[in-house]
Amino acid sequence: MAFTLNVNGKDHVLPDNTPGDMAVLWALRDILFINGPKYGCGVDACKACTCLVDGVKQTICSMSVATAQGKKIVTIEGLSDMAKKLGIAVEELHPVQKAWLDLDVAQCGFCQAGQIMAAVDLLKTFPKPTDAQINAAMDNVCRCGTYDRIRNAIKKASGQPYNTEYDVNVAPVY
Repeated sequence: MAFTLNVNGKDHVLPDNTPGDMAVLWALRDILFINGPKYGCGVDACKACTCLVDGVKQTICSMSVATAQGKKIVTIEGLSDMAKKLGIAVEELHPVQKAWLDLDVAQCGFCQAGQIMAAVDLLKTFPKPTDAQINAAMDNVCRCGTYDRIRNAIKKASGQPYNTEYDVNVAPVY
């Protein structure tokens, strides 16, 4: 049976021999060559593969292609297109992506696509989130520990004041 995945607004027919229990992450990365979502754990723990599925954050390492049939998947690659469709005025980047760059959030960058997608989901629910709401919603693991920068970027994207007392070009001391 051929499975069709709607990714970033386009339907992609997977090869006939694609098993229904294949994780969406592997279909995206190995068949469709969409590499924004990362493999970190494969068990829904690190959240590096977070995408939006029907507008809600979802770890796609634990979602099968059979389950994804008929759902709309948005990866980091499709985020600015999604923002345009929602009427958000963007040039090339979604406001959350822009805040990430403006505040130099990433160190190694491995988890950042998943972090950004989770932040987009958070801001739909809480347009002006508190620190507690951010901490509760952002359960993605960042090995570099840039959680303060992530929180500040979310606040910046939401138009709220954020901590500017640190130099964004200097790595935090642990």
